[in-house]
Amino acid sequence: MNYLDSRAAASYLPLVRAASRRLRQRPFQFVLLVLGIALGVAMIVAIDLSSRSAQRAFDLSAQAVTGKATHRLVGGPAGIDQRLYIDLRRQGYDLSAPVIEGYVLARGVGNRPMRLMGIDPFAEPPFRLSLWSNHDVAELESFLTRPNAVVLSRSVAAEYGLALGDSFVLQVEGAPTTVALVGLATPPNEIGKQKLRDLIIADIATAQELFNMPGRLSHIDLIVKDQATAKRLKQRLPPGVRLEKANAQSDAVKHMTDAFTVNLTGLSLVALLVGAFLIYNTVTFNVVHRRPLFAVLRCLGVTRAQLFWLIMTESAIASVIGAGLGLAAGIWLGEGLIGLVAQTINDFYFVVNVHEMAISTESLSKGLIVGIGAAVLATVPPAIEATRTAPATTLRRSSLEGKVSRLMPWMWAASAAFGTFGLVMLWWPGGKLVMAIIGLFAVLTAFALITAPLTRFAMLRVAPALGRLFGPLGRMGPRDIARSSSRTSIAIAALMMAVSLIVGVSMSVGSLRQTLADWLAATLKADIYVSPPTLASGRPSGSLPPDAVETLSAWPGVLDAITASYGAVFAPTWGREVELMAVTGDMSAGKRSYQWIDGNSETLWGRFLAGEGVMLSEPMMTRQHLRTPPQPITLLTDFGLQTFPVLAVFSDYTSDQGVVLMDQASYRAQWHDKNVTTMFLFVAPDTNADALLDELRAEFAGREDLIIQSTRSVREASMAIFDRSFAITIALRLVATVVAFVAILSTLVSLELERSRELGVFRAIGMTPRQLGRLILLETGLMGGIAGLLALPTGIVLAWILGRTINLRSFGWTVQMHFEWEYVVRGVLVAVVAALAAGLYPAWRLSRMSISAAIREE
Repeated sequence: MNYLDSRAAASYLPLVRAASRRLRQRPFQFVLLVLGIALGVAMIVAIDLSSRSAQRAFDLSAQAVTGKATHRLVGGPAGIDQRLYIDLRRQGYDLSAPVIEGYVLARGVGNRPMRLMGIDPFAEPPFRLSLWSNHDVAELESFLTRPNAVVLSRSVAAEYGLALGDSFVLQVEGAPTTVALVGLATPPNEIGKQKLRDLIIADIATAQELFNMPGRLSHIDLIVKDQATAKRLKQRLPPGVRLEKANAQSDAVKHMTDAFTVNLTGLSLVALLVGAFLIYNTVTFNVVHRRPLFAVLRCLGVTRAQLFWLIMTESAIASVIGAGLGLAAGIWLGEGLIGLVAQTINDFYFVVNVHEMAISTESLSKGLIVGIGAAVLATVPPAIEATRTAPATTLRRSSLEGKVSRLMPWMWAASAAFGTFGLVMLWWPGGKLVMAIIGLFAVLTAFALITAPLTRFAMLRVAPALGRLFGPLGRMGPRDIARSSSRTSIAIAALMMAVSLIVGVSMSVGSLRQTLADWLAATLKADIYVSPPTLASGRPSGSLPPDAVETLSAWPGVLDAITASYGAVFAPTWGREVELMAVTGDMSAGKRSYQWIDGNSETLWGRFLAGEGVMLSEPMMTRQHLRTPPQPITLLTDFGLQTFPVLAVFSDYTSDQGVVLMDQASYRAQWHDKNVTTMFLFVAPDTNADALLDELRAEFAGREDLIIQSTRSVREASMAIFDRSFAITIALRLVATVVAFVAILSTLVSLELERSRELGVFRAIGMTPRQLGRLILLETGLMGGIAGLLALPTGIVLAWILGRTINLRSFGWTVQMHFEWEYVVRGVLVAVVAALAAGLYPAWRLSRMSISAAIREE
């Protein structure tokens, strides 16, 4: 057996030497193969690492607050009454600890958002790290008795040059507050150090004062050792308070960002699909160019299996190298994308500080598996085709083109099959986001499959017309493309896919942007917008000072002042918290767009303000898979479960998690929350809005607890947030452009190598180098033009699927498609310019060709 194995291994050595010699002679194709794999892997790894880094940063921050707690008691928007904690202690629940938490802007600590946690130090030891040892009694005394005393991590204090006794400024709900550093927490390890990096610790009483929560708590942490204890505890809870697992918040956060992450991953996979065409293109030309060599090897006794494994081994080596380079590029690109991803999460979901890249083995493994798998799968078809052809037939190039011609009808059939499957996946009732992405891939594959027959058809039709315009070269160019369709069609398909990605993503993002702009113009009809300062999030948080609300409402020239309160309330039917917005009127002045209205639209707001029901946003309907008309919803109030009829479903683009709209009187009757988050001021017709805005700013000058601005500036800020959130698509379009260039360049270089004898004959019979260059550029221009034209319907369909299906299932937003000629012109220009630019190098090489060397038979 060992003898046979050694003979089998020895039989591969000549093939390995031939392959290595080929690599030394023609390294360019191998480089292209590696590059195609690396580009796709880099995008997947970068997006995955940046998303995971943001999630890990939040998890570490949440773990610092959660500690060893297994459960927590939570209430409504105003928290829970601290007397509940006292009652728990009296009932014997010693493993309980009160907590107040919220976000502040730490001006003296890098001017960044940090989480401030109020604790009872005597209840803390079972839950979180011990902040004081026996010899730190003086620090503990200062912590409990000194006004606005706080504790920081020792490493953070050292980083910003703070020592015990120093003071620094926090901005709490807009108000600047000076706090004193009285203690330094020393975490036991590096993980603990990272957890405490964004945490400020204060006494529970201090936190209540800072967040204006007298007698209230954010939640109560518990260590519950068995289910029986949890069940007894649930039975004793007052109305409006619920028991949940300690990690429920982190799970909810992950659920929030899942659609965002999947959407980005889906787009990166589309980029990889383009890369797969490049891989297939490069491997195919590599195989085609060596057909004579393979035929000779087959005549000399090389088996089909040996030939197959030779091709697969070459591709596997390239895929490993490409995937490795892609991992390195993905880590580098991910560091650049972290800021964009973190900012998007801050704008739409929650506050997070990402300080460093979290290198995940899972992310790297995913990139390796996907990259190597795509390369191997793309190599299998040309490898099989190379082994199935008889040696005598392989030596005739025309045999391959004859096979391709016979495959044309089957390509139409395969395209129809993929297209039908894709449409079924896209329109499957109640379909998931993953099904929509699979459907998108199937539809794109369908378009790719019809590239070859459409290219052949178009080139044969334009040849006579180009012949009349450019003479013999005009007839030769399109006919060369048509008769070499086994090679050119793959390159055109790769270029078409890359350009369609540019067109589709640009049109989808542009349509969503225009939809948002139209919605903002229709919804924000007030003249002046008043809000508390926010931290990193684009959504309003905190509350306005009561005196400011009163003054603004009664200001001369203000026709109407609509106030709004924001809060998160628990919906037991859906098992999660939902965002609730309580208002005193319609900020859109009757211009809001509705998906559905119960009864007469003229009486809708009268019934709503009378407390007859609530309204739901469209994303809420999509997230919870609600039918129209929706059934009444049940919410947990401070007085127990209450059911509210649904009066309407409205269009909304502020939150992809959905919003419940309620009149403020009903909200305050059900929850102990009297705060006002924002105000919308309508100016009287005879009053100049800009002059009134200046008056109000002058009146509140020097105050940092509210921001007064025109709604025009709010709309501009909202559009800026949108542009920032979708800036990551620029990277995808850039990758697609690079792939487009590389795809056509690989085709032209391969065609030049394969047609060198033919082109040498042309030169020998009198074709000048200039004419040869014009022929090459004409062919590249035609390939770019047909790819650009085919990319337009593909890109439009891609945009439609992204806008009307992927976006709807990801974020719950219905996008009104907007067609812009700019995207069409840009796509065609990218295709043609990339093709012509890629043709310059082969044209230059051919101008320096040796005629005798070109026509010499190898």
